[in-house]
Amino acid sequence: MYLQEIDEIFNKQKEYYSTQITKDVNFRINQLDKLKSAIQEYEEKIVEAIKKDFDKCEFEVFETEVGITLSEIKHVRNKIKKWSEPQKVKTPLTNPGAKTYIYKQPYGVCLIMSPWNYPFYLCISPLIGAIIGGNCAVVKPSELSPNTSKIIKEMIEKYFNKEYIAVIEGEVEVNKYLLTKKFDYIFFTGSPAVGKVVMEAAAKELIPCTLELGGKSPCIVDESCDIDMSAKKIVWGKLLNGGQTCIAPDYVIAHHNIKEDLIEAMKKYIKLFYGEEPMKSKDYTSIINERHFNRITGLIDENKVVYGGKNNKESLKIEPTIIDKVTINDKVMNDEIFGPLIPILEFENIDEVVEIVEVNKNPLALYVFTKDKNFEETIISRISFGGGCVNDTIMHISNHNAPFGGIGNSGIGSYHGKRSYDAFTHEKTILKSSSIDIPFKYPPYSKKALQLLKKAFEIL
Repeated sequence: MYLQEIDEIFNKQKEYYSTQITKDVNFRINQLDKLKSAIQEYEEKIVEAIKKDFDKCEFEVFETEVGITLSEIKHVRNKIKKWSEPQKVKTPLTNPGAKTYIYKQPYGVCLIMSPWNYPFYLCISPLIGAIIGGNCAVVKPSELSPNTSKIIKEMIEKYFNKEYIAVIEGEVEVNKYLLTKKFDYIFFTGSPAVGKVVMEAAAKELIPCTLELGGKSPCIVDESCDIDMSAKKIVWGKLLNGGQTCIAPDYVIAHHNIKEDLIEAMKKYIKLFYGEEPMKSKDYTSIINERHFNRITGLIDENKVVYGGKNNKESLKIEPTIIDKVTINDKVMNDEIFGPLIPILEFENIDEVVEIVEVNKNPLALYVFTKDKNFEETIISRISFGGGCVNDTIMHISNHNAPFGGIGNSGIGSYHGKRSYDAFTHEKTILKSSSIDIPFKYPPYSKKALQLLKKAFEIL
């Protein structure tokens, strides 16, 4: 897309937002209904596009891309009116007779930049937030999933005017140019490295932003756990989407007393889910491209592989690979894996767990498998992370009633459900004064006025 066309879209959206149309609650509901209809019409094309991008099976596409998006639309649709009403809050006695309200104000024209790993869901989910918040939106899907990006563009352009919602495709140069425009809000999902670039650009114009990033999400397995169930859920969460999930369990920290049994149980479930030859399974997802394929295979220490390790460059598939006796200094522990490798570290006490996690601090997710309530609570309270599960993986993202987001290096801000509405709106406090006035607040100030002021603050 030519840069001039980006300018035209940006200017038209600014003009359209100024008409106040997008602020109307019924308008927002109607746009959600249109989005739902669009997704339902394009479901088959979405499945085909994602399969072309990285051979993802139809079940996982519906589970993690289409179904969860439709579910979120349903969740927020009937709540928009309530969320949009001014919220009355208590007013202190310093303002006798006054009433205070919090009004929700849309930001305006928003930029949404989405990644390739869940190319539909992570593009449309923040768009839902922009719509229910009363904004216009420019959407930039990832160039690494071109087939899905093309379908998103086709779908949006069929159902929405560009002056309201526009999809812009292109390479890195387009991303850079978009970040020079003075948007009213930026929502970015991607790596911490690119997130810093986005935040730097936003800071130049003081543009508020949400950053949904990543990190090495630990999976802590205590000796009190149900080993079989733990292995089943770890394997599922790790190998979903070929391991290319920002909240996948990146590595396992297992208590040394149960580590060997856990590994054997994990082997069992890999075979159960994907057969003796996982790379031939129709349910096993490919790596997105050759660059990431080479990066992931380069992390494998063949001397420590206890299961898997094979790959097929032609199909861009890497076997589920369990790597044992890993230390914090191994290269597989340097960065987020984003692939089907399962490094296993071990621990004897909880201090060792905290020490390991702190090397890659503030992960986006954390998972703990245990029957010990004290162990569970200690992990949750001592370690800083975005969110997670006890005795499960991944599933916290499916609850539209709860916020999803990172902390520190794994992100800034949160969204989903009501938090998406909050993310794309500004809270505006309005005090409506009464006819009652307090004379001593005006100058010239006397000692008596100061005494009255001090007493007033004591009462508050």
